[in-house]
Amino acid sequence: MKVPFNINLSGKTAIVTGGSGTLCSAMAYGLAVCGAKVAIIGRNKEKLASVSEKLTKDALDEYNKNVTVKGYSCNVINKDELSAAYETIKNELGSCDILINGAGGNQPGAITSIEMLKKEKEDSDYSFWNLDEDRIRDVMDLNYMGTLLPIQVFTKDMVEKRSGSIINIASVTSILPLTKVMAYGNAKSAILNLTQWLAVHFGESGIRCNAIAPGFYAAEQNHDLLFNADGSYTDRARKIIAGTPMGRFGNPEELIGAALFLASDETASFVNGIVLPVDGGYSAYSGV
Repeated sequence: MKVPFNINLSGKTAIVTGGSGTLCSAMAYGLAVCGAKVAIIGRNKEKLASVSEKLTKDALDEYNKNVTVKGYSCNVINKDELSAAYETIKNELGSCDILINGAGGNQPGAITSIEMLKKEKEDSDYSFWNLDEDRIRDVMDLNYMGTLLPIQVFTKDMVEKRSGSIINIASVTSILPLTKVMAYGNAKSAILNLTQWLAVHFGESGIRCNAIAPGFYAAEQNHDLLFNADGSYTDRARKIIAGTPMGRFGNPEELIGAALFLASDETASFVNGIVLPVDGGYSAYSGV
């Protein structure tokens, strides 16, 4: 992966939740190449170890840099686990200066099977009414509480430092609701509001809070939604591409520049409370 520009993050500690995933590992890589010591948070210890090793190797191969990327396993909706992980991170890497909240996801039981009700009655009309209450709660917990709780745990030291950058990962669904994915869109809309609320709450403290709203990226978790078995686009993917003025999906490394910009007090010292779409124009297009 290429890092689009260099900033000096030496002496900084960054924590990236969801850091073993496709999008967040790219942002973690950018932070590490620019000198930050990076802790990636996830549930799967083997995957965390594999991603940490890969990012470290890639930085050495591409930039001849020895970087620090370490994985820490915990559940982002369990405050006790977060606190225990943070104590280890502080002992090994230092207290948090940059937090990227990328943990999140969706569940089948919280997605309707149809996009809209039709004029004439069909067998699938009750898709919305049949959504699973427990799955909806799971999606809301993971995406909203899985952002709020890490902020409470990992950024408390920022209060003492009177500096720090929090970057929440919202979504184009925070801006424009998508058909079918009700609970996920609701949760990501809450992330947008939380970002703005925190930016005001922290105000003069030197702690900034912003969000990135990724558009559509071809990643492991949404591969089957976007591609048929033969590699062609699904009907859903064709709709997405038609609504994206740049006419393609994003590449994970295209998020690195946005993350570096918002992370740095040099580049974004007066940037607070924004939601930055990195979506190829999707959220700007009316469809006409």
